[in-house]
Amino acid sequence: MMRSKLPVLLLAVPLLVACDPDREAADGGEMIPDSEIRVTEHRDGDDLLTAGLGLDGLSSEAPSPANPGQPTAAELRRLAVHTAWTGIQSFTPAGGLGGLLGDLPRVPGSEFQAFLKVADATQPIRVLVQLPDDFDPASPCLVVAPASGSRGVYGAIALAGPWALPAGCAVAYTDKGAGTDFFDYATDSGVRLDGTRVGRGEAELGFEPPAMPRQSEEGDEPAPAPATVALPHAHSGDNPEADWGRHVLAAADFGLRVLSMALEGEFTAANTRVIAAGLSNGGGAVLRAAELDEDGLLDAVVAVSPNVTAPGAPPLYDYATAAALYQPCMLADLERTGGMPLGNPMLAAMGEVRCASLVRAGLLEDSDAGAARARLVEIGFENPALEQAAVNVVLGLWRTVAASYASAYLQRGPFDMPCGFAYSAPEATPAQRQSWWAVHSGIGAAGGIVLTDSLADGQDAELPALRCLRSLWAGKGRETRQLHEAVEATRASASLPGDAPVIVIHGADDGLIPAAFSSRPWVEQARAGGGNVTYWEVARAQHFDVLLGAPGVAGEYVPLLPYGWRALDRLAAVLDGQGETGPDRQIEPAPPPPGQPLQEGDLGL
Repeated sequence: MMRSKLPVLLLAVPLLVACDPDREAADGGEMIPDSEIRVTEHRDGDDLLTAGLGLDGLSSEAPSPANPGQPTAAELRRLAVHTAWTGIQSFTPAGGLGGLLGDLPRVPGSEFQAFLKVADATQPIRVLVQLPDDFDPASPCLVVAPASGSRGVYGAIALAGPWALPAGCAVAYTDKGAGTDFFDYATDSGVRLDGTRVGRGEAELGFEPPAMPRQSEEGDEPAPAPATVALPHAHSGDNPEADWGRHVLAAADFGLRVLSMALEGEFTAANTRVIAAGLSNGGGAVLRAAELDEDGLLDAVVAVSPNVTAPGAPPLYDYATAAALYQPCMLADLERTGGMPLGNPMLAAMGEVRCASLVRAGLLEDSDAGAARARLVEIGFENPALEQAAVNVVLGLWRTVAASYASAYLQRGPFDMPCGFAYSAPEATPAQRQSWWAVHSGIGAAGGIVLTDSLADGQDAELPALRCLRSLWAGKGRETRQLHEAVEATRASASLPGDAPVIVIHGADDGLIPAAFSSRPWVEQARAGGGNVTYWEVARAQHFDVLLGAPGVAGEYVPLLPYGWRALDRLAAVLDGQGETGPDRQIEPAPPPPGQPLQEGDLGL
């Protein structure tokens, strides 16, 4: 049981503790002057891992606030935890429910939240530390977990939480400069530290963009309030992706500070085991952190399906904008599309329209699916990744990623996104606005927010804006140079300064962040430079565990989260002196038939 230095009067009431603004993180990050650390306790019907919902609650519908138009901070937290779990974990037999995922223990403890900035940033990142009651100060451990995708601060709980918290390890989360602290211009409101929405100037906000442009340079009055919504990842002006590694190191340093504040003793990298674990964008973030970790803050790293770009490898923006153009045409092959995950005949009809549009635009010679597939293979896509094309098209992933990332790279605001895009919420209800922080994924349309396209035109309405996004990469001129420079700032070095063990895991069938563009070149180059890196590639695994219950997916694929948990097991044993990380592995799992629960033996480990 931990020995707390915090006053007993905390109970379930938030305590705001002033931080030391002069203490800098190891990476150059620092607490915002006059900022606070919000401390809450979670027990007696609440907990850290499931917000009191347990496995049954997480696998059911999201909990509803008593007053949806004015939810409490506690209700928003419960929603945020539910969303973070269900956005990643598939609570179906194919995801392990009733088998491998038999229980989620209730873990009582405390949470510590703050805003902090890294050097040169204009907007803060969120950091949150979960400290379980069973934390052992005599054998301290801290897992640092950046959010996947552009998710909120709890966005890595499904990867880090079930491994770390029941074992008594603290977890330090960060939204890495993206997240769901949306600013709503219609109400001129943002999100404060407790997740509730307040007006500009009423409290410190997680994201506060400039005020609306005025009607004219001479005008004294602002333009009428539009339905525009500003998203931190797309509109912060900071290109947060370039600082993902620094965000992870800043979160690790914040975690050690929290331990030292809350418990007896001083906790440092020298006396505390620190492991970084991330998935997708979070996986790229922990690898970037390992590259920057000159001071040896991290003892080990697990990266699952990392969005990472090694020297010489194509970045996400390059292959995403190409795929946005050509993958819909590829789906015109009705027979092949019908066998894909989420494949359906409507996609083939839409694909024929795109093929014809590409021919008219001079972007494709032959109006058939095979020509589009050949173009993507030429770019470097492998067939297993292309078999996920229907998923990417149905969910609109390429368009959403390209539009939002282009805005981030060009450091645009919500009123001047590239290629005519904008995020707005013209019909969002008050309840939806109040819940964005808890239920949104960080980019894309949801919760009454829509991605509008002013260039939309013709039968293939999305094509003009997609061509514009592609031209930002493949064209010439000032904007293209600026975008390339911004993307280069996000590129990994694949050079590790220490010998901390790293395990990288990737699905062989990943269609969003293909291993050929990301993990494989990074691992090869990091190992060539002397890095202590082990690579596990998992056959019959794609990018989205949450889709495992969908038609055409159940019975065909296995989830990747369990491999992340097993990699953490392996690294803990290595750090305990009980063996090595072992050789690279080409893992051949055996997904159970649809309706039967995934078991440990099905993983191929």
